[in-house]
Amino acid sequence: MLQINDTLVTLDLAEQFFQCDIGKCLGECCIEGDAGAPITEEEYEELKKLKDIVWDDLLPAARQRIEEAGVGYVDEEGDLVTQIVDGRNCVFTTYATGGLCLCAIEKAYREGRCGMRKPMSCYLYPLRLTQYPTFTAVNYHRWKICRCAEALGKANGTRLYQFMREPLTERFGKEWYDELAMACEAYLAENGK
Repeated sequence: MLQINDTLVTLDLAEQFFQCDIGKCLGECCIEGDAGAPITEEEYEELKKLKDIVWDDLLPAARQRIEEAGVGYVDEEGDLVTQIVDGRNCVFTTYATGGLCLCAIEKAYREGRCGMRKPMSCYLYPLRLTQYPTFTAVNYHRWKICRCAEALGKANGTRLYQFMREPLTERFGKEWYDELAMACEAYLAENGK
């Protein structure tokens, strides 16, 4: 583990190669799973406001689910998450030509229609944050659907911490990320990787 301020970061960020290959996975991380994306109370409130902006991009079943149950719910583990439809799709998924799954919120953000990129847990994926009383754990959520991302990262020599520079900087700040990058590089040099 690497300690950066009040976070404990798995060595996977230094050791693992990773670079999303959306052309191969088609955005599967927005589809597969048994619950929606983890969200904060603030994000929940923001999503309630944004639903009208992205409404026309949403699947008909997602619109119906939002009308019936809202944009989020508390799952079996007690976490606030986005609603899902058909037992798999996040209600904020939208599809492009060729079956590519996109986040309707991020699509609206890129088009300048809203100020929220997407929930932080989605932006940070495949990393997962766990809050403890005195620190935050940063872990790599390894999943078979991301094997193509691991292969592309290895082919291009892109380490997980490098690929995740922007979302980690947004979440923790530039100084934190710079310290993480130095720690990862030192660890790799010390271990001949």
